[in-house]
Amino acid sequence: MSDEAPTKSNADEDRIPATTAEPAEDVDEQEDREFAERLRRYLDYAVLAGLLLLALIAALQFYLNASQIISTWVNPEFRPIFHAAFNVVLLLGAALGISVQLRRLTD
Repeated sequence: MSDEAPTKSNADEDRIPATTAEPAEDVDEQEDREFAERLRRYLDYAVLAGLLLLALIAALQFYLNASQIISTWVNPEFRPIFHAAFNVVLLLGAALGISVQLRRLTD
């Protein structure tokens, strides 16, 4: 019978540390996952900022080149009309984009 008692106590001791060690590992794993998610979110914002900067530069270049094309190909007396029409189209496109984004933000 002395053999059975240590076996039971050894089995009980094995169970107790295993159950206390698991929550600590779960907490560490959860903290690591949260850190990885925050890091991924910050990297996503950095990539988004870079892409927005690239889009801004491309839009500015497009606008300047379109103005140059109007100046080159359109008769001088009609240039103001073409510039105005081009700017109105861009303004309407920007207004549409702004209204869509505002709806998304308010929903």
